[in-house]
Amino acid sequence: MTEKPLTHKQALAAVIGALGGTWDTERAVLALRLAGYEPTVDEAAGKEARRHLRDLAEDGVLVRPDPERAVYRPA
Repeated sequence: MTEKPLTHKQALAAVIGALGGTWDTERAVLALRLAGYEPTVDEAAGKEARRHLRDLAEDGVLVRPDPERAVYRPA
């Protein structure tokens, strides 16, 4: 039986869980690229990363301690 590959969101959540610390767009883009996400332009990579960070915050995986900054940390 073959396992399904992780979605980008699941891969990012796994990396965040393993590494901890604070997460911004740049760090999330790097993690997504290491997980195999290769966008055609850097702008697309940033949008994808921000979307997943927001989704993970909605799911309770991350918190955004300062509403003025798009920096997250594990919940």
